[in-house]
Amino acid sequence: MPQVSVITAVFNGGHHYLTDAYHSLASQEMPTGWTWEWIVQEDGMTGIPLDELPRDSRISSGRGRPGRACMARNLALSRASGTLIRNLDADDLLAPGALAREITVLAERPEVGWTACSAVDLQLDGSLRGVDTDPPGGLLEPSSVEAGYRVFRLAVHGATLCIRRDLVFALGGWPAMPASEDVGLMLALEIVAPGWFISEVGYHYRKHPAQSTEQPMINDPVEQQARRVLITERLDAMRRLGWSR
Repeated sequence: MPQVSVITAVFNGGHHYLTDAYHSLASQEMPTGWTWEWIVQEDGMTGIPLDELPRDSRISSGRGRPGRACMARNLALSRASGTLIRNLDADDLLAPGALAREITVLAERPEVGWTACSAVDLQLDGSLRGVDTDPPGGLLEPSSVEAGYRVFRLAVHGATLCIRRDLVFALGGWPAMPASEDVGLMLALEIVAPGWFISEVGYHYRKHPAQSTEQPMINDPVEQQARRVLITERLDAMRRLGWSR
């Protein structure tokens, strides 16, 4: 039976919305013949976030030495058995129909290697707030996401990726950075494989004070510059080595 592996990294203290994430996954209506597995990996060894998980045979949980979300996701990836890999952050939600739309695109279009979708911000009061940066739905123009990133106008949310398994492994999973690892993977994907943007909202990105992107270090100029150099130099090197499509 074809399967999509949904990967979630979580740390002790960042697990308080994990049950909500599970319910958003469990309520997904899957295409005929498809199923999902949820691979939850603690970034750390406490085991406390994993105690929040419901009893469901479709869940695989693990823990490991702390190394930020990139390491936790890659450790989770080692247990993935699906032909598709889907990210779901521990404090976010999948919108109704998200997985079905992504599976349908990738099943019907073998030339497409990955999808991203429209995301809206989930506010503390439960309201949803959209953004106006989405590209048109359908096949993404080559290097269009990268072009936006280079001028500080990233149009596609890296947390919404659904990717063919072989591509994730071929690119080494999520790059080892303290943040922006989802962007780094997405832009590398764009170099080697066509992407498809799903204009329907598929992801609710929760805004709250404890989220990683609200912490002061995310705006540290030295770290910001280092992350951008790592991402852009990787893309440039891939092109020089002939790894681009």
